[in-house]
Amino acid sequence: MTSPFTKILIANRGEIALRVMRSARALGYRTVAVYSSADADARHVHAADQALCIGGPLPAQSYLNIPALIDAAKKSGADAVHPGYGFLAENAAFASACRDAGLVFIGPSPEAILAMGHKAGAKRLMMAAGVPCIPGYQGEDQSAERLQAEATRIGYPVMIKATAGGGGRGMRLVTTADEFADSLRSAQSEALNAFGDAEVILERAIVEPRHIEIQVFADRHGHAIHLGERDCSVQRRHQKLIEEAPSPAVNADLRSRMGATAVAAVKAIAYEGAGTLEFLLDVQGNYYFMEMNTRLQVEHPVTEAITGLDLVEWQLRVAAGEPLPLTQDQVHFSGHAIEVRLCAEDADRGFMPQSGTVALWQMPDAGPGALRVEHALASGAEIPPYYDSMIAKLVSHGSHREDARRRLIRGLEDAVALGVTTNQVFLTHCLAHPVFAAGGATTAFIAQHQAELLQADTQALQRASALAALLLFETNGGLRAAAEHRRLTHTLPIKLHFDINGGTCSVSLTQRAAQRFDIQVESQHFEWVLVSIAEGEIRYACDGLVERAVYRRDGHSLLVHQGGRPYRIDDRTRSASARQGQATGGDGKLRSSMNGRVVSVAVAVGERVVAGQALVTLEAMKMEHVHAAPLAGRVIALHVATGEQVPANRVLVEIEAESPQPA
Repeated sequence: MTSPFTKILIANRGEIALRVMRSARALGYRTVAVYSSADADARHVHAADQALCIGGPLPAQSYLNIPALIDAAKKSGADAVHPGYGFLAENAAFASACRDAGLVFIGPSPEAILAMGHKAGAKRLMMAAGVPCIPGYQGEDQSAERLQAEATRIGYPVMIKATAGGGGRGMRLVTTADEFADSLRSAQSEALNAFGDAEVILERAIVEPRHIEIQVFADRHGHAIHLGERDCSVQRRHQKLIEEAPSPAVNADLRSRMGATAVAAVKAIAYEGAGTLEFLLDVQGNYYFMEMNTRLQVEHPVTEAITGLDLVEWQLRVAAGEPLPLTQDQVHFSGHAIEVRLCAEDADRGFMPQSGTVALWQMPDAGPGALRVEHALASGAEIPPYYDSMIAKLVSHGSHREDARRRLIRGLEDAVALGVTTNQVFLTHCLAHPVFAAGGATTAFIAQHQAELLQADTQALQRASALAALLLFETNGGLRAAAEHRRLTHTLPIKLHFDINGGTCSVSLTQRAAQRFDIQVESQHFEWVLVSIAEGEIRYACDGLVERAVYRRDGHSLLVHQGGRPYRIDDRTRSASARQGQATGGDGKLRSSMNGRVVSVAVAVGERVVAGQALVTLEAMKMEHVHAAPLAGRVIALHVATGEQVPANRVLVEIEAESPQPA
């Protein structure tokens, strides 16, 4: 039986919407984009044949609004819907609504989504089918008392997982019984806000496993195959950062066994389309089923790279009723691929999501043998606070793993993303770390090596500070004129004071000739020659080595990309101590660390609090972030309410510090 269609509405945004459009266009389909009011000028809107606004900026008003999406399909004449990933991609109600409206849903049936998209039910199904599962609790009794008792029975450490979704949301690792109650409340709150369902399951936490997933495909004719594994072990907050295929820990025999398990699982539920079965692999080589993602994965490009297949094309063909293009024996793997997720987040501040305007966006050139970059941004674009923090994916493919790793490091260093803080440098450090380079990274990799991965490169910072001084000097006409006047009599050093990436810096710059400078940064001395400077680009020689950097003005800030790293430089207009007081809350004012929505307020005016006590929880980019009291004292003012949207640096709570007690 076939299900022909001609026009596809893509019920998603950003890079995945563009990715689906690319394959759809190649097959001759028309595409329809939907967008929220925050995405009116987004790239996916302009790339589609047609586009409709479906509501306000919050996901519930737009990308999660099922009636609005169905209505958009009808208005545009679309006869099929591709859900992308995230949002409604694993929502059985959405798949049912599409079917009821006569639309082809490019994905599995509502029944399959319901069966495998719910973690508790999926585990019960898999256990009945003989698939190895992690010991845990999947019961209907969700009382705090029952869950606490089950955690004790399972034995710590345990994992709390939301049953209705993934992406690390509603997931907590609990190491002791004392932590369980608070962790449970936090996980349930996050799950309720993200998925509308607070139900959780418990699992025994496997120490330092690999996170291995198997890509499967099935059609309505009873055929099912796997396309190998992906290693997704490098994670933060239970969300993937780096994925690769094949896994350094999986040999041909293990791949065959895990693949056979995954294929048997999807055949047992008459699955159709793309899906991924996720497993934990322990140090003994035992693997345990965790969950199934009934959709295309963010990391599907690494599988495409080593198989030479277009998985979105396969989705479209299967949805139209065609049989799978290949049998299992016809699937071949070539080389190694690695993907990194470039996210708008501050790794130095607990991977806090960031939003704002992208001042300069330059991704490495794509082409045969080059890096594959999936993104939906351009210079001047806005990154809103309402959606996921991932803003791009960079994928390398090489004849072997080291080839792919080397290419990806180079590509990351060449990528320019100025104006909004990203995890670019952190990703580079991960790829360059000896443990990752040796193929030894487990899910504990970031936690075990976080100090090294976040360690600042002092030498790079000194060189950037010298460049910052030169740029400030060259782009400040008044400063140059004053220096030229002084140089008529004798050469004197110029003292420059600025902030660079949040830290203060004092630099001594002496102009020796028209384009020659001596620059002193702390105890480090540099000899600089200005080769050329134009709007946005500077070429210079530092101690004889000629290099290039790009820069942009962003208000009073100077944004620079040098040596594969971004820098923000600000002239010092107030004392460092005042800034430090505000940043740490030393003035008694608790400020929002990002744009976000107030999920809960756990304090009232007049209440006494202790330092570190949770006061306000914000939700940004689908994650909850607890804001704690910066000091002990009494709450004298409360400036926010639950449900309110607040900008970054907004004062949330004011605390009057406790007076020291007399000895």
